[in-house]
Amino acid sequence: MESTVSGLDRLRLVEAPLVPEVRLHLAEDAIVWWARMEAETGGAMAAPFWATAWPGGQALARYVLDHPRTVAGRRVLDLASGSGLVAIAAGLAGAASVTANDIDPYALAAIGLNARANDVTVLVSPGDLLDGDGDPADVVLAGDVFYSRAIAERIWPFLRRAAARGALVLVGDPGREHLPGEHLTTVASYSAPEAGTSTEPQISRMSVLQLR
Repeated sequence: MESTVSGLDRLRLVEAPLVPEVRLHLAEDAIVWWARMEAETGGAMAAPFWATAWPGGQALARYVLDHPRTVAGRRVLDLASGSGLVAIAAGLAGAASVTANDIDPYALAAIGLNARANDVTVLVSPGDLLDGDGDPADVVLAGDVFYSRAIAERIWPFLRRAAARGALVLVGDPGREHLPGEHLTTVASYSAPEAGTSTEPQISRMSVLQLR
């Protein structure tokens, strides 16, 4: 994965705005990074969602660190992990094991890089897990997964199956339109930090929600 590593070398190691306990390799401007990498490779690349600390993930990571009993001693799955922020927070909070899942190979490389920067162990799980139920995870964490209708229609059944088999399922979201809020209970809410939310400047609050 040499090309992936060379691209990650251009990122900055910075604190996540709402979660300063965690440092991440992020792009100063993910759109510019994306355009440069496509120009260099001469082909299309998936949008680098992992190169930004998204608001729902920040809220979920903040909640886990503030309420470590949520994950302490338990097996955790961070779905669509992106940068690995939530997975790293779970590791810092004392999870027995943490698995970070994503379909983007760049995200998987970034997760490993970020886990090492924070001195935590995170197992990386590639590929699409959405036909399953997250077994054997005791806790399933999902930040910023309801950003489109198509994704929401696949994510929601997965999360319901995970909850049905007894897993604690927590979602981090800033109130996007595809969030099935009528089936969720808000357990925490945070004001959006001034820094780090330029991707969605209209966001003022982000919440952590639990499946009912």
